[in-house]
Amino acid sequence: MKIQVLGPGCKSCNQLADNVAEAVSAMGVECEIEKVTDFNQIMSLGVMMTPGLVVDGTVKAVGRVPSVEELKTMLK
Repeated sequence: MKIQVLGPGCKSCNQLADNVAEAVSAMGVECEIEKVTDFNQIMSLGVMMTPGLVVDGTVKAVGRVPSVEELKTMLK
């Protein structure tokens, strides 16, 4: 599984990255987590607001920070 956290490195983006790491750790999921900070790459994924979350090429969240529990549901 490939998870991309999209954003310039703001507080919300960092919180999303932390929540993702906590969720995958709790689930015991093997995955690659990539932080994408390049706005051209972010926009190419169809995301216009950050933070954004992309799982295996599918946008799962835009402009908000899902909770750890919500992320567990998204990543099943």
